[in-house]
Amino acid sequence: MDGINLVDPDLYEHGDPHAVWRWLRVHDPVHWHPPTHLPGFWAVTTYDNVRAVYRDHARFSSAAGILLRPESHGRDPGGGRTLALTDPPRHGELRAVVDRWFATTSVRAMEPPMRSAAARIVRDAVERGSCDFVFDVAARLPLQVICTLMGVPDSDHEAMFAMTSRAFGAGRAEDRSTAHFEILQYFEALVADRTRRPGDDLVSALVTAMVGGRRLSLDEVLLNCDNLIVGGTENVRLAAAGGMLALMDHPAQWQLLRDEPGLVRGAVEEVLRWTSPATHIMRTATVPVMLDGRRIATGDRVTLWNPSANRDDAVFPGADRFDVRRSPNRHLSLGSGEHLCIGALLARVELRILFEVLAAHVARIEPDGRATRLRSVVVNGLERLPVRLTAA
Repeated sequence: MDGINLVDPDLYEHGDPHAVWRWLRVHDPVHWHPPTHLPGFWAVTTYDNVRAVYRDHARFSSAAGILLRPESHGRDPGGGRTLALTDPPRHGELRAVVDRWFATTSVRAMEPPMRSAAARIVRDAVERGSCDFVFDVAARLPLQVICTLMGVPDSDHEAMFAMTSRAFGAGRAEDRSTAHFEILQYFEALVADRTRRPGDDLVSALVTAMVGGRRLSLDEVLLNCDNLIVGGTENVRLAAAGGMLALMDHPAQWQLLRDEPGLVRGAVEEVLRWTSPATHIMRTATVPVMLDGRRIATGDRVTLWNPSANRDDAVFPGADRFDVRRSPNRHLSLGSGEHLCIGALLARVELRILFEVLAAHVARIEPDGRATRLRSVVVNGLERLPVRLTAA
């Protein structure tokens, strides 16, 4: 396959990246990708290799950044300072600061309000008849949940929704940057308030925590807030929207969920595998490494292509078939090893509740316009999904 360019946004907006990944898995599973507008990197595409790199934090570090970025942009400002961009032992210390909000007991306690919120969101969408499933349904529940955990007052949820919608959307880069700046400004004010009056929330935990024998700086707190708001919304938004599209494309699977509600828990795993919201995750080699016969040098960038790993036929028989009964389903959509997504349980519960509510209250979901994909090499999913919902 000539001219492979995994960092061309056109491939993800209009093309077929799975055809490229399929070829790489067979012919060049650890592929050297020459520099483009981004620096050169190794592309790892098979399940076993991706999982091995995820689980080897000693030789494949997160501290230099977890996404490809132009060299002219310099070092990622979150490197070594945020939960996602640290290695043990600091990663474990930061994780301990926020871990209890994502633990089983906490998530279970949140299920009743999450179900009430999901029911309201779905009811509103059904009453409108036609809606953009991404904006009106998929994005709303995860944002409400993470805002509650972070101590954002209910009165500010709608403003935060507007800011994050612009920050994560596919509009102009300048508009996205402005929205990210507004989010940081908002959290700077919230951090100042929690410094004076700590509460029982994630922002207060970051403000009052001792990590490595000292308090986190304001920049470190803000960068971690940004990580939490992004991580707490994007995975679920992209998975829910992509999962809904898959169910519309496979109506027999949607009918199965409506007829057998007990299948929803397994369906969530298939939705996560199928959608694989993070297109690539990067690591940096700390020592020379041999991986599947290729010699990786110290300092080389190594990218893990989750959507490819999750369609590897060696692990997932009939990998290009969407099957809500699929079992086992050990996908890598939420990472693996030390960097397994801290919100993995919460994301699964949000998706389960949302699809349970949809299956109970919506008889038919039909396209109401053209679905459009995000023009991104970072996240995998839909920008818009116009649908018409018919009540059960």
